[in-house]
Amino acid sequence: MSLVRTTRALILTITLLTAGLFSGLSLAQAKPLNVVATTSMIADAARQVAGDRAEVRALMGPGVDPHSYRQTRSDIAAMARADLVLWHGLYLEAQLEEFFLDLEKRRNVVAVGEAIDKAQRLSHATYKGRYDPHVWMDPQLWETVVLAVRDALIKTDPEGETTYRANADKHIAEIAKLIDYMKAVSVTVPETSRVLLTAHDAFSYFGRGYDFEVLGIQGISTESEAGLRRVEELVNTIVDRKISAVFVESSVPERNVRALIEGAEARGQKVVIGGTLFSDAMGEPGTYEGTYIGMIDHNVTLITRALGGNAPEGGFQGKLAAAS
Repeated sequence: MSLVRTTRALILTITLLTAGLFSGLSLAQAKPLNVVATTSMIADAARQVAGDRAEVRALMGPGVDPHSYRQTRSDIAAMARADLVLWHGLYLEAQLEEFFLDLEKRRNVVAVGEAIDKAQRLSHATYKGRYDPHVWMDPQLWETVVLAVRDALIKTDPEGETTYRANADKHIAEIAKLIDYMKAVSVTVPETSRVLLTAHDAFSYFGRGYDFEVLGIQGISTESEAGLRRVEELVNTIVDRKISAVFVESSVPERNVRALIEGAEARGQKVVIGGTLFSDAMGEPGTYEGTYIGMIDHNVTLITRALGGNAPEGGFQGKLAAAS
């Protein structure tokens, strides 16, 4: 066992002992539930389903990249004290996977993204036997994750089952309306313009669900490098297909996108940044874009408008910020 892994295990054990979690106290004695989620998307699902029966903390806030995130001592303490820990899985939290596999042996830990049926997952382009983890980009898949969150809450707090089921049904009904909106506006983008080029390959589920060709400068993980050859290939694509807009992402540096724009313009093809998309993290807490529905509404509305389609500036609920 490596020194790093030994140190992490020791910190976790000490924290568990300090928190008194080996004392056999019933979880039912603590209200509201203490829930820790890795990503803001999972945290939002937990808040929507749990309502006031849980206090939910997201480890990763706006602009944080889950692919490279490493747990801090305060994270370990928070998870050790939590009644329920929700993580995505599917190798999204790549640097945390070993930690969670160890933690689930002694704590209430659920990888909710892995509720998605394997037949519905896209293969990982880099890692054999792995899958593209960005399933939240297709709300039709995200409904399954919401149900997994609901079931984890019910198992943790059976007394709240009626509340959890009712809240989950309400949230899924809202997601269904979002799906209808996405279908309606995305088809207005001209067929020749349905190319979504972004900083990294996070939008393949969106592309499959709503008929867009998706190109990423980096691979599925932001840990992958964008080589000169890849940049040159995409510059050729922009010029050959006369792509007029590319997109940056809130959690990924935009230097590679800037390189594409400069390369295309050097060859006479004017291309602009169509806007900033939320890929691996949502918007600021307390804003509409800081909710899952607001995040996806922002993305599909921005993509549609930037690529020549028709979508209301305020999105499907009229709640998008003017800058969106």
